[in-house]
Amino acid sequence: MVHPVYADLPTTIFEVMSGLAREHGAINLGQGFPDEPGPLAVRQRAASESVEGYNQYPPMRGLPALREAAARHYARFQGLDLDAGTEVTVTSGATEALAAAFLSLISPGDEVVLFQPLYDAYLPMVRRAGGIPKLATLKPPHFRIDRAMLEAVFSPRTRMVVLNNPVNPAATLWADEDLALLAEFCVAHDAVAVCDEVWEQIVFEGRTFKPLMAFPGMRERTVKIGSAGKMFALTGWKVGFLCAAPALMKALAGAHQFLTFTTPPNLQAAVAWGLDNSADWFAAMPGDLQRSRDRLTAGLTDAGFKVLPAAGTYFLNVDLAASGIDEPDHAFCLRAAKDHGVAAIPISAFYEEDAPTHLIRLCFAKGDGTLDAGVERLARARGQPNPSSRP
Repeated sequence: MVHPVYADLPTTIFEVMSGLAREHGAINLGQGFPDEPGPLAVRQRAASESVEGYNQYPPMRGLPALREAAARHYARFQGLDLDAGTEVTVTSGATEALAAAFLSLISPGDEVVLFQPLYDAYLPMVRRAGGIPKLATLKPPHFRIDRAMLEAVFSPRTRMVVLNNPVNPAATLWADEDLALLAEFCVAHDAVAVCDEVWEQIVFEGRTFKPLMAFPGMRERTVKIGSAGKMFALTGWKVGFLCAAPALMKALAGAHQFLTFTTPPNLQAAVAWGLDNSADWFAAMPGDLQRSRDRLTAGLTDAGFKVLPAAGTYFLNVDLAASGIDEPDHAFCLRAAKDHGVAAIPISAFYEEDAPTHLIRLCFAKGDGTLDAGVERLARARGQPNPSSRP
């Protein structure tokens, strides 16, 4: 009566920990949403478009103005030459874009290479489409790939690779040489790469994000997925982008039209305006988040925690074992939320097998007061005195 993929699927860890945060009045450093409300001008544009603009069905592939703005944005930031008319489709968030890609490009029995830790939506959606997951495990603290790892998971039946870059939850940015190696394997095995690149705008220390689509041989075999919600810190808007060559896009759009069909036109119009008129936001936002990352890192370090490097996203990871905590990640997170009023995410939830159980993920896209209070509560959970408040 129900499909086995979803019959016993547990509630996502993000909802579990956010529910505990609500129940216990805890500071939520678990789920990845920012305190920052997003650029005011973009929000005002959405409000204006809702009152004065068009509110009926927009085109299925998205408003032309948004598709054109997305193409211009990726040309400016990543040097991509996308045709807005044939190579960009607007989706109701990146998760819908992923569903469209899996449903339209996976046939039953196709092998799909995925890298753990991974976003928890990937596996059930791949399996529901009939794909057979082949898991490669990235190891902390650097979460890198190598040739032997790829040789172990690629086969003549490989039809798709799913790449998340920057990586949630590892907070790492794939090195150019790792992307080049993955591109080599995709070309050699005639595999399509579905690239979940929603964090592309959020990288630190002046690093430059490079999409897999830009590597030799990948232009015609890559599905690039972006998120306006992540770009503008408006995670509830659920406006995403599918970018792919016309032959792939025909199938992707066919799936999209029977998933959500379209996305609210006022939000599309506001995002289109924002992509062309938010240079100051795109210049300042990564630096602001980097300062929050550094504040949380410093506070945690002062409290005796071992923090792993974070090159992008809203997240950083804490090594419990290296911090002197002899407790599995899931147990620590439950105790921290229930007894000490701070929610975190156990990294083991992002693995299906061979999961490390000594890492937790924290979201630093919060105000200074929230971060400082979160550190104090985590220090109590660790059994240490509260660190001195930071300036």
